[in-house]
Amino acid sequence: MEGDEGSRGICHHMFPKLRTDRYPELPDKLEFFHAEDILEMYPDLPRKARETEVLKEHPAIFIIGIGYPLKDGYLHELRAPDYDDWITETVSEDGRSMHGLNGDILVWNPVTRRRHELTSMGIRVNAETLKKQLEISGLLDFLKYPYHQAIINNELPLSIGGGIGQSRTYMLLLRKAHLGEVSVTVWPKKLKEICEKRNIYVLE
Repeated sequence: MEGDEGSRGICHHMFPKLRTDRYPELPDKLEFFHAEDILEMYPDLPRKARETEVLKEHPAIFIIGIGYPLKDGYLHELRAPDYDDWITETVSEDGRSMHGLNGDILVWNPVTRRRHELTSMGIRVNAETLKKQLEISGLLDFLKYPYHQAIINNELPLSIGGGIGQSRTYMLLLRKAHLGEVSVTVWPKKLKEICEKRNIYVLE
């Protein structure tokens, strides 16, 4: 992706074995899909399987509108009602009614051969969208809390933002198959045994 060449260049300089035809580089640009588009493409697959399938053809994507019920009645994925805006109505390029001002960046992971989420981001809720999202989620009682009251009373600035998964990014750059190869934490003994059989060694 644009801006990623510097990180890849440093990693390849430090670890030359990472530069190999076995693992293709990420494309230079993201492609944008709404969650409704992906549902239409793969209506018989569950959410993660849909993401994996679309990434086989489009290896770096931004999925728009995660959290609002899709045409099949289900969410693409659960999203907090008091964080990003997933309810605002939008219109697709071909005139279809959509929802959501948020989304995720996912890429194809050539090591695990599946979806790999890097970040979740969006436009934060304002007083109007907060109320709507809490109502559709059955959580209107949240309005009593100080944080939610601050949004309702316009005491917090309107904002946008996103969180980058650092360990997931390290996995991608260093061509690792498991989070435990780049992040130290506690893993079950059984998992370690399974990983070792596949030459995957988690950090301790």
